Amino acid sequence: MTIQTRYTPLNAFLAYLQFEKRYSLHTITAYSNDLIQFFDFVETQFEGLSFDQITGTMVRSWLAGMKEEEMTGKTLNRKISSLKSFYKYQIQQGKITKSPMETVISPKISKRLPAFVAENDMEQLFVNLSFAEGWKGYTEKMVIQLFYATGMRLSELIGCKENQLDLSKRIIKVLGKGNKERMLPISPELAIELKKYIAQKPKEALGNPSLFVTEKGKTLQPKAVYTFVKFYLSQVTTLQKKSPHVLRHSFATHLMNNGADLNAVKELLGHSSLAATQVYTHNTIEKLKEVFAKTHPKA
Repeated sequence: MTIQTRYTPLNAFLAYLQFEKRYSLHTITAYSNDLIQFFDFVETQFEGLSFDQITGTMVRSWLAGMKEEEMTGKTLNRKISSLKSFYKYQIQQGKITKSPMETVISPKISKRLPAFVAENDMEQLFVNLSFAEGWKGYTEKMVIQLFYATGMRLSELIGCKENQLDLSKRIIKVLGKGNKERMLPISPELAIELKKYIAQKPKEALGNPSLFVTEKGKTLQPKAVYTFVKFYLSQVTTLQKKSPHVLRHSFATHLMNNGADLNAVKELLGHSSLAATQVYTHNTIEKLKEVFAKTHPKA
């Protein structure tokens, strides 16, 4: 599927993201929306201006307008990143020699620590919580187990196919961001559970390669997964955010709190750099402070 816009320079860039960078449709759509919004602004404010005549002042004017509308620093940074990527591509293609983004500074944003579910609350979820009856509840429990056991992203889990599992070796091959593959280990117990789940799939799922399916044999939809994860997490935690990504944060935080190597956690999460993984060390420090306060006589 190719995204097309009325802006010719943008179409070539989006095709580059799709076919050369192999970005996901979700990411390409985000880039497209940001850039169309910017070019619409330029067209409205500076009629007849070509994209190679755009200046840093015009970009800052666009950003200032959104800031006045109380858009978050995180969202503004994403839009700046989209524009930087677009102009970097134009320079690579020889369309322009200088990017207007050179004079645009990204706003600083305060880093929030990732929200995570406490270990004993996760234990409560699997041991004491009642899941829905039948195939629906069985699937929902298995999905949450796999999220917490592997730290997969929502898109990775929904896109996971049966042939990505090697249950004899207890390994799942995951296709992550930028189509990067990584191998995730699973416990012997989970391997047995997944084998049982696959064996009991409804006959309607015949021909569907997806690992997880509905009662009608269809591939799970992101919105449905988000909804049931939020429902079950609300039974065991008072966290404001209750999403599949919180289970990913919980996976990483619990690994770090129990002494896992930072590089190993980076590989398991599929991060491209350590910087993204290091945020979990802050939670580890908080855990150490808690232990110190409870156990040291002079604390």
